[in-house]
Formats: sequence, C-alpha cells, structure tokens
Amino acid sequence: MRKNSVETIMGAVVIVVAVLFVMFAYDKADLKTVEGYAISAKFDRIDGIKRGSEVRMSGIKIGTVTDQLLDPKTYLAVVRLNIDRNVKLPMDTSAAITSDGLLGDKYMALSPGGDDNMIPAGGEIETTQGSIDLFSLVGQMIFSQTGKKDGKKADDAK
Repeated sequence: MRKNSVETIMGAVVIVVAVLFVMFAYDKADLKTVEGYAISAKFDRIDGIKRGSEVRMSGIKIGTVTDQLLDPKTYLAVVRLNIDRNVKLPMDTSAAITSDGLLGDKYMALSPGGDDNMIPAGGEIETTQGSIDLFSLVGQMIFSQTGKKDGKKADDAK
C-alpha cells in the first residue's frame, strides 16, 4: 500500500512540473496575439509568411499577420495585419518580408516614414517589398558564372 501512495505522489509531482514547463514555454515564446487595429498591405510574393507570423518594427514585435488572400484583379497577395493600438504608423510606412538569419522564420518588417498623417484602422501600407527567393538568387549566381573564360566574360574575348 505504501508503494502505491509514493507512486501517486511522484506522478502528481511530474504532472505539476510538466504544467509549469508548458506555462513557462508559452510565456517565453511570445505566441500571444497583439490586440489592436487592422491594416493591410499588398505584395508580389509572400513566401514564408502565414497567419500568426510576426510584424516587427526596429526588431520589436508590434503586431501579427491575421490573414492572407489573393486579389483576383491584380493577382497580388493581400496580407492583413493586426497592429498594437499604441503604435501609430505614418502614411509613408514601408513593409518588407524578411527572415531571421539565413534559414530563419519569415516575418514582416515595418519601417516608419516621416509623414504627419497616420494610417487609419482599415488602411493600407502602400510601399511594400516582397520576399526574396533565395534559390533563384543562387541559381542566377551559378548560371551567370557559365560563359566565363580565364576570368573574362565571353564578350570580352572578342
């Protein structure tokens, strides 16, 4: 009988420690959504951006991506963002899709402009830069190296 109560107590301790670990990990992962106002931005490519991706300004999370869809008229990707209500964005703010390091997660980086007018709720960021396709860049670099001879371009050999 004594063995069963020790096992029960140890099981309870393990469960409590597991719950505390999950709560700690959730708190440190900063997975909470930002409460604020909605804006949108249009991009030619949004590779790697998905619902829940971070929106950062100066490296600080100020929002999240809430939705993405394709505009049937322009064929541009429309990304809807939820921005912290304490952060007001100038009308000439620009948005770029970038990544944490070479192979890190993608996020949206906002750069504020100098306009005195602010983007209203439901407004749109006009200046955008889509994601860069790393594999295409590497392919261009590899194929641009062909056709060279002794450090000179094929056109220079004439």
